[in-house]
Amino acid sequence: MYEGVVQDLIDELGRLPGVGPKSAQRIAFHLLQADPADVRRLADVLIEVKAKVKFCSICFNVSEEETCRICRDPRRDPSVLCVVEEYKDVVAIERTREFRGRYHVLGGAISPIDGIGPDQLRIRELMSRLSDATIAEIILATDPNLEGEATATYLTRQLSPLGLRVTRLASGLPVGGDLEYADEVTLGRAFAGRRAAE
Repeated sequence: MYEGVVQDLIDELGRLPGVGPKSAQRIAFHLLQADPADVRRLADVLIEVKAKVKFCSICFNVSEEETCRICRDPRRDPSVLCVVEEYKDVVAIERTREFRGRYHVLGGAISPIDGIGPDQLRIRELMSRLSDATIAEIILATDPNLEGEATATYLTRQLSPLGLRVTRLASGLPVGGDLEYADEVTLGRAFAGRRAAE
């Protein structure tokens, strides 16, 4: 399409998740028109992120130190562990301000189609974290899709013999939704996960 470095930029931007060819082209031309200082600042931040950010040695969340701020926080409840697929899920849960335990980031979900099995995830590391007997409950907070359900089912089978309380995030109707627009699976889960009225 374009010559040399412009096409290279579009191609590289197009490799980013969620960025299609048209978005990549739009971003590339925005960068071409941007102030050189702004582009330099973006480039510097990208290089700095790759140099400084690593994964927490305990939970595998992103961190600039050996352990993340959540693992270092003595106010967090060490007896409750929330297992998530990706570090972006930690951010989503933290925004609720409802969870005060700790996390374990698996690094994905079981997906045979994509060649991802239990050995490609941080399940071994999860099992070794459970050896110190401080954890009493594990909350499985995987995505409510086929891969997330497969991962939760696998983990439940692995964790059940350990005598820990294993729970799964509730799923069902979204707040502000209409029953008539809910699909059968969502509505079924809402019935299965019903609780006493307050």
